[in-house]
Amino acid sequence: MFVSPAYAQAAGGAFGSFGSFIPLILIFAIMYFLMIRPQQKKMKEHRSMVESLRKGDQIVTAGGLIGKVFKVKEDGIVEVDLNDNVRVKVRQGTIADVINKTEPTT
Repeated sequence: MFVSPAYAQAAGGAFGSFGSFIPLILIFAIMYFLMIRPQQKKMKEHRSMVESLRKGDQIVTAGGLIGKVFKVKEDGIVEVDLNDNVRVKVRQGTIADVINKTEPTT
């Protein structure tokens, strides 16, 4: 006589318990295509830019310093000329942008 509405809701639907996971799957797919994939592409481009550095390239560091590459060492350190008498060592990962690329000598 007293039928609870909970029995009708517990019956499920056409998808059953899988239907409750569809929104989570859609949210993850949207996050992948809008956030994760572009970030991975940007990191890949930055890595290739840093690996292609050579002497004479004009760069900008993450701290905002602008200078010319004097020497690229194998241990991930780049010597940068900021001025005539000022030479600093920076890590390759802190290079934000390459302003002017030097032409390769053949």
